[in-house]
Amino acid sequence: MRAKHGTERPADTPTRTGNGPWQPADVRRAIRRAVTRRCLDRGTDYDETALADALLVASEQASNAVLHGGGVTGFTVVADDAGIRISVSDRNDGLPVTMPRFDAEGRRRIGGRGWSIVRRLSADVRIVPLPGGGKRITALVATR
Repeated sequence: MRAKHGTERPADTPTRTGNGPWQPADVRRAIRRAVTRRCLDRGTDYDETALADALLVASEQASNAVLHGGGVTGFTVVADDAGIRISVSDRNDGLPVTMPRFDAEGRRRIGGRGWSIVRRLSADVRIVPLPGGGKRITALVATR
C-alpha cells in the first residue's frame, strides 16, 4: 500500500505528525524510538510491561483507524513522566464502540475487542473531534 500511494515514513522524531496514511507498524516504531530516547536521556531502564502495553494499544488504535476510520491520518507518540502517550487520528467522526462477544444467534464474534483493549490498558483515554473532520484518540499508558 505504501508504494502504491507513495506514502513516506514519518520523520525520525516520534513526536511529529504529518500527512498519512501510515500503518500500525509506523506507530509501533515511533513508540520504540520515543521510549528508547527517553531512557537514554534519563539513564534509566524502560518498563517492559508498559512498553508491551503501549505497543498493543498503538496496534489496536492504528488498526481500528485503518479498518473503521478511513486510515491513519496522523499520530503522535510522547514518552514523559506520566507514561507513553499515543495519539492516532483518522477520518471518521464516529466514536469507537465495543462489540458484544456473541452475535444474535449466540455465536462467538471474531474481532471487535480492540476498543476494550485500549480502554483496559490505558490510564486515560480522550477523544477529540478534529476541525476538518475525523477524530484524534489519545491513550496514556502509565509507566512505573
